[in-house]
Amino acid sequence: MAAINRDDVAHLARLAHIEMSPEELDRMAGELAVIVDSVKSVSEAAGADVPATSHPIPLSNVFREDVVGHTFAAEQALSGAPDSFEGRFKVPAILDEE
Repeated sequence: MAAINRDDVAHLARLAHIEMSPEELDRMAGELAVIVDSVKSVSEAAGADVPATSHPIPLSNVFREDVVGHTFAAEQALSGAPDSFEGRFKVPAILDEE
Protein backbone atom coordinates (compact mmCIF):
# COMPACT_ATOMS: atom_id res chain seq x y z
CA MET A 1 0.00 0.00 0.00
CA ALA A 2 1.22 3.53 -0.80
CA ALA A 3 2.61 5.74 1.90
CA ILE A 4 -0.38 8.13 1.99
CA ASN A 5 -1.49 8.69 5.54
CA ARG A 6 -4.08 10.77 7.32
CA ASP A 7 -1.61 13.62 7.93
CA ASP A 8 -0.83 13.84 4.19
CA VAL A 9 -4.53 14.09 3.39
CA ALA A 10 -5.06 16.73 6.10
CA HIS A 11 -2.15 18.74 4.66
CA LEU A 12 -3.57 18.54 1.15
CA ALA A 13 -7.03 19.48 2.41
CA ARG A 14 -5.58 22.55 4.16
CA LEU A 15 -3.75 23.59 0.98
CA ALA A 16 -6.97 23.21 -1.02
CA HIS A 17 -9.03 24.99 1.66
CA ILE A 18 -11.26 21.94 2.08
CA GLU A 19 -12.72 21.15 5.48
CA MET A 20 -12.76 17.43 6.21
CA SER A 21 -13.99 15.50 9.24
CA PRO A 22 -11.69 12.93 10.87
CA GLU A 23 -13.75 10.15 9.26
CA GLU A 24 -13.39 11.74 5.83
CA LEU A 25 -9.62 12.07 6.32
CA ASP A 26 -9.32 8.39 7.18
CA ARG A 27 -11.50 7.28 4.26
CA MET A 28 -9.72 9.58 1.78
CA ALA A 29 -6.28 8.34 2.92
CA GLY A 30 -7.31 4.79 2.02
CA GLU A 31 -8.81 5.85 -1.33
CA LEU A 32 -5.77 7.89 -2.31
CA ALA A 33 -3.47 5.03 -1.37
CA VAL A 34 -5.39 2.72 -3.71
CA ILE A 35 -5.14 5.28 -6.53
CA VAL A 36 -1.40 5.76 -6.03
CA ASP A 37 -0.87 1.98 -5.98
CA SER A 38 -2.86 1.61 -9.21
CA VAL A 39 -0.77 4.25 -10.96
CA LYS A 40 2.38 2.58 -9.66
CA SER A 41 1.34 -0.82 -11.03
CA VAL A 42 0.57 0.67 -14.46
CA SER A 43 3.95 2.44 -14.45
CA GLU A 44 5.69 -0.84 -13.68
CA ALA A 45 3.88 -2.65 -16.52
CA ALA A 46 5.15 -0.18 -19.12
CA GLY A 47 8.85 -0.85 -19.33
CA ALA A 48 11.55 1.30 -20.89
CA ASP A 49 11.13 -0.53 -24.21
CA VAL A 50 7.45 0.49 -24.48
CA PRO A 51 7.06 3.92 -26.13
CA ALA A 52 4.64 6.38 -24.58
CA THR A 53 1.43 6.69 -26.58
CA SER A 54 -1.67 8.80 -26.38
CA HIS A 55 -3.65 6.72 -28.91
CA PRO A 56 -3.52 3.03 -29.78
CA ILE A 57 -3.34 3.80 -33.50
CA PRO A 58 -1.42 6.59 -35.24
CA LEU A 59 -3.42 9.70 -36.06
CA SER A 60 -2.91 11.85 -39.10
CA ASN A 61 -4.62 14.95 -40.40
CA VAL A 62 -5.95 15.04 -43.91
CA PHE A 63 -5.71 18.49 -45.43
CA ARG A 64 -7.41 19.70 -48.56
CA GLU A 65 -7.53 22.98 -50.38
CA ASP A 66 -10.12 25.40 -49.06
CA VAL A 67 -12.14 25.95 -52.21
CA VAL A 68 -15.40 27.86 -52.30
CA GLY A 69 -18.13 25.64 -53.70
CA HIS A 70 -21.71 26.30 -54.63
CA THR A 71 -23.34 28.91 -52.40
CA PHE A 72 -26.94 29.97 -52.04
CA ALA A 73 -28.25 33.51 -52.17
CA ALA A 74 -30.06 34.56 -48.98
CA GLU A 75 -33.44 34.25 -50.69
CA GLN A 76 -32.65 30.71 -51.84
CA ALA A 77 -31.46 29.64 -48.37
CA LEU A 78 -34.55 31.09 -46.70
CA SER A 79 -37.00 29.73 -49.29
CA GLY A 80 -37.52 26.49 -47.37
CA ALA A 81 -37.43 28.04 -43.89
CA PRO A 82 -40.67 27.92 -41.90
CA ASP A 83 -40.12 31.52 -40.77
CA SER A 84 -37.65 34.35 -41.40
CA PHE A 85 -37.13 37.93 -40.27
CA GLU A 86 -35.03 40.61 -41.96
CA GLY A 87 -33.19 38.10 -44.13
CA ARG A 88 -32.38 35.67 -41.33
CA PHE A 89 -33.78 32.38 -40.07
CA LYS A 90 -36.29 32.94 -37.28
CA VAL A 91 -36.36 30.24 -34.60
CA PRO A 92 -38.35 29.90 -31.40
CA ALA A 93 -36.75 31.39 -28.31
CA ILE A 94 -35.38 28.76 -25.92
CA LEU A 95 -34.10 31.04 -23.15
CA ASP A 96 -36.16 33.33 -21.01
CA GLU A 97 -35.07 36.93 -21.20
CA GLU A 98 -35.66 38.48 -17.82
